[in-house]
Amino acid sequence: MYEPIRGKSVHTMAGTGSDVPRRPREAELEFQLAGHLAALLTATDELRSQAPCADLDEAAEQLAQQVARLRGGAAPARAATPGPPADGGSAARVTALHRRAYDLAGRALVVAASRADTRAAILAAQRMEAHAEAAARPPVPC
Repeated sequence: MYEPIRGKSVHTMAGTGSDVPRRPREAELEFQLAGHLAALLTATDELRSQAPCADLDEAAEQLAQQVARLRGGAAPARAATPGPPADGGSAARVTALHRRAYDLAGRALVVAASRADTRAAILAAQRMEAHAEAAARPPVPC
């Protein structure tokens, strides 16, 4: 009824042999978690520049420690935090940054839970809660 395939299948992935390095699932989850926490650290640093706050300083330090732990002691690259903007950071910008940080913390929480990394999961959940509260109210200086 159907003609047999005479050539290589177009659905076969190139390089599926031993020439492609593979990471075990645990290593892949660790890599993903470090990436999500580093992105959350970047958003936190940006928030610190828009609306300086002691809570954000502490959170940034905790995030940097977790990223370094997951990367085998290598400290994450961070931009120098400039002084606060002259206008104190627009309310809409600060709220958008809190929402972005909330989303990033949620992604980190999912990966941390699937990896069974309690320290990272607790930190991500705390950051989600803090950013949800901050996004729900108007920005006020700390």
